[in-house]
Amino acid sequence: MKFGPVPVAESLGGIIAHAVRRDGLMLKKGTLVGAREHRQLLDAGITSVMIARLEPGDIGEDEAASRLALALAGAHVKVEAPFTGRANLFADTAGLLIFESATIDAINAPDERITVATLGALKAVVEGEMVGTVKIIPFALEAPALESALTRCGSGLRIAPFRAHRVAVISTVLPSLKPATIEKTLRVTEDRLTPLGSSVVAQAQVAHETEALTRAILDLEHSADLLIIFGASAISDRLDVIPSALVAAGGSVTQLGMPVDPGNLLLLGRTSAGTPVIGAPGCARSPRENGFDFVLQRLLAGVEVSAASIRAMGAGGLMMEIISRPQPRGGGGSGE
Repeated sequence: MKFGPVPVAESLGGIIAHAVRRDGLMLKKGTLVGAREHRQLLDAGITSVMIARLEPGDIGEDEAASRLALALAGAHVKVEAPFTGRANLFADTAGLLIFESATIDAINAPDERITVATLGALKAVVEGEMVGTVKIIPFALEAPALESALTRCGSGLRIAPFRAHRVAVISTVLPSLKPATIEKTLRVTEDRLTPLGSSVVAQAQVAHETEALTRAILDLEHSADLLIIFGASAISDRLDVIPSALVAAGGSVTQLGMPVDPGNLLLLGRTSAGTPVIGAPGCARSPRENGFDFVLQRLLAGVEVSAASIRAMGAGGLMMEIISRPQPRGGGGSGE
């Protein structure tokens, strides 16, 4: 591609690189100089204009952007028609955005003229939300440059749709826990689940002690696709009430604790029937986003959640302060 100022007499067939404004004449950046535009420039008395001119083998910015965006668009991602060298990608369903950060880096690193930007990996998105954008900086690329970028698209971007789950909620009770708190927790949980396509189908309240909770787990594990346990007291150890009850019911603990704050005191496990179990941290009683959401959203989107994946949440795991924390972080808060 050639780029630079040329006499207006030689501008025919070029692309306007900088907008031209004079005496009522307006030619936008990217305008192709045809016979009409050429005459307008001459009549306006303009002597020189900045022009980009494609050469044989060059691929125009819109085509290049579209081809790269289409190569990146995986399941449930659609591409908008390109404009001024930009092609945007959108989710066509609610779910989690899935991609490898290394793929985006591999496209962006070698050539400053080719750029891809996305939302964060594993971010919950709604139908119609923009999840990525491709922008080609110059007016054209040589074919080999584009082909090289296309080979680095890997598995691209996809949406893991949220799947409808039947959720059972167990709340353990102590004299110090107000009934209004349990009622609010159920409302907040329903509000969390509804946009994700799931709902609470059963709920129970039992004493905060191992035997009572064990019976409740056994009663509900076959009637739900996910079991959430809200403890009247935070989980402090694998021998505490909630993990002990899960194990006593024949289940297992996958992970206790997570490097996300708020959300540190979360438990993930499975019942003997294989039903996923979340021992919710105290912050999950709040509607504010916290580490509980990270795990819940992945489970509802069918994305595997392992001990290793939870332990990898530390980068970006320090979240905003929430009102429900008993103490500010600097004062030795509980980290729930």
